[in-house]
Amino acid sequence: MSLLSELKTVADACSIPVETGVFSGVPPDLYLVITPMADTFELHADNFPGYDTQEARLSLFVKGSYTAIKDTLVRALLGADFCITDRRYIAHEDDTGFHHYAIDVAKLYQL
Repeated sequence: MSLLSELKTVADACSIPVETGVFSGVPPDLYLVITPMADTFELHADNFPGYDTQEARLSLFVKGSYTAIKDTLVRALLGADFCITDRRYIAHEDDTGFHHYAIDVAKLYQL
């Protein structure tokens, strides 16, 4: 498995449309954009990495109240063993009507 495929599975389980990088086409009133951020070999010994740490930002866009779907998504991520490294409200986009909330996640993958 990879970080992106696991994140897409979590989004599907929460009934949130998801795309990577940018949402193509006309966005629905609720959607998620995944932006890969880093792949690192921080945990290793003997000059050979044992784990690949993959990180991504999930940008949740919601028209109307975002708190319930944000809480559902956070619980689903924690239940799927993701490490949440940051959560923050970014802004209300007055031109589109979307609330933008970001969740940064990381997960270890054994090599």
